[in-house]
Amino acid sequence: MTVQSLIQSLENLETVHHDMMELSDLKKQAIMENNMDELVKLLNRESKGMKLIEQLERERVEAAYAFLHSVGVKSQLELTVTELARLVFDPDDKQKLLEVQARLSSVLQELKLKNELNQQLLQQSLEFIDFSLDMLTGKSSQEEAIYHHPSDRGGSTGRPGLFDTRA
Repeated sequence: MTVQSLIQSLENLETVHHDMMELSDLKKQAIMENNMDELVKLLNRESKGMKLIEQLERERVEAAYAFLHSVGVKSQLELTVTELARLVFDPDDKQKLLEVQARLSSVLQELKLKNELNQQLLQQSLEFIDFSLDMLTGKSSQEEAIYHHPSDRGGSTGRPGLFDTRA
């Protein structure tokens, strides 16, 4: 097996990660619009994409081992793409391999940043929901931060419930 199959598997991974970046942008929009139905659909698509990435990653590992065997390395070492490039003797193939590695690395870094942003947006949404519920239920964080002896509260539980249990 040649280095071409390794390059092809890296290009396939790059393509799928580009698709994941598009999904990340769509997720950001769904989060900002509070469109939970769309977010669930996007998460399902993302899950399918992750399964495809796992499969492509296995193919990449197989292509790397096949390339190692084709150049006479019988070890099952887990070499990086940069280390594999040292074993490529054709300058054009070496250049292609290093270029696709750089592109994939860039896409992965950008995807990581987008996912971190989406995570922050979700966290802020949850904090806002928690704050809104606290405001609706009359919970005062300042009152709860101060210690009160249980006998001083006059038998109240401190935080009123959302439902009237006497009804």
